[in-house]
Amino acid sequence: MEIKNKEIVSAAKPSADQLALLKGKDILSAAQFTKEELDLIMETAAYYEKKVKDGEVLKDMEGKVMASLFFEPSTRTRLSFETAMSRLGGSVITVAESAKVQTSSTAKGETLYDSIRVIDLYADVIVVRSPQKGAADEAALAAENPVLNSGDGAGEHPTQALLDIYTILKERGDLKGLTVTLLGDLKHGRTVHSLIRLLSHFGCHIILVAPEKLRMPAEIVADVEKLGVDVKQTDNLSEAAAVSDVLYVTRIQKERFENEAEYDLVKNDFIVESELLKTAKEGIVIMHPLPRVNEITVDVDDYAGAAYFRQAGNGVPVRMALLALVKGCVR
Repeated sequence: MEIKNKEIVSAAKPSADQLALLKGKDILSAAQFTKEELDLIMETAAYYEKKVKDGEVLKDMEGKVMASLFFEPSTRTRLSFETAMSRLGGSVITVAESAKVQTSSTAKGETLYDSIRVIDLYADVIVVRSPQKGAADEAALAAENPVLNSGDGAGEHPTQALLDIYTILKERGDLKGLTVTLLGDLKHGRTVHSLIRLLSHFGCHIILVAPEKLRMPAEIVADVEKLGVDVKQTDNLSEAAAVSDVLYVTRIQKERFENEAEYDLVKNDFIVESELLKTAKEGIVIMHPLPRVNEITVDVDDYAGAAYFRQAGNGVPVRMALLALVKGCVR
């Protein structure tokens, strides 16, 4: 794909051979992708972004139904998936639940496996978010159609990580040789659990900044280091920002803590404010999967490299690409 001034100028439609790479596959973990598959997703996302910008009416998923199953609150992920399916000409059926409000048969004690077996008869592709780690894998076992993991507890969030990679490509043009810092709740943050695995394919240097109790799980760091990736862990945000091309900020996830007192101890450990930008590397890109609480102050929003709202918008073309590719429907 060709990018100019952070805009997609051109992108190629996937070939028949490329379309076979992901057709019929589940999207469950960032660890599942090859570099070839990642390049295909990025190129296809750019292809769709250009078509939407040019005002084309797409019918790639016409006649197809996406089941949008969100057993945990979501705004950006759910709406971007549903927008993506609509942009492709398909239809959406939805279940949206929370711990307080249950609207489906799960309230009656039905297992996720049984629910998915039934929903699989209604839809052509299934998108699942759950507070339970491993729920997407269970759904994939039950379904014949492709299942896309849109967040499973403190596990992974592979589609978010894919749009993060797409965002860095648009902001910087390439990833090779970049220093990317991941900041915040790296223990519970499923977005960074997926992103660090994807970054390992692109020749990046990675810095992990977190409070001692919220460091990236050791097994994930070990997996990435085995691939030859340079990973540094620190608690010095200023030093990391001074050498980073990308600063990826995550919130301290209150809902993942067993008690509020533990959360209160770390909630204000790292806050990105405009003062930090004065000593950060020139041109540093600031990213955040959103929602933010207080970890990025609003005065940073005016900084040209603050990419988090553009990042959220990139979720639509990336999820368009995923939906079309797993069904082999890119036209």
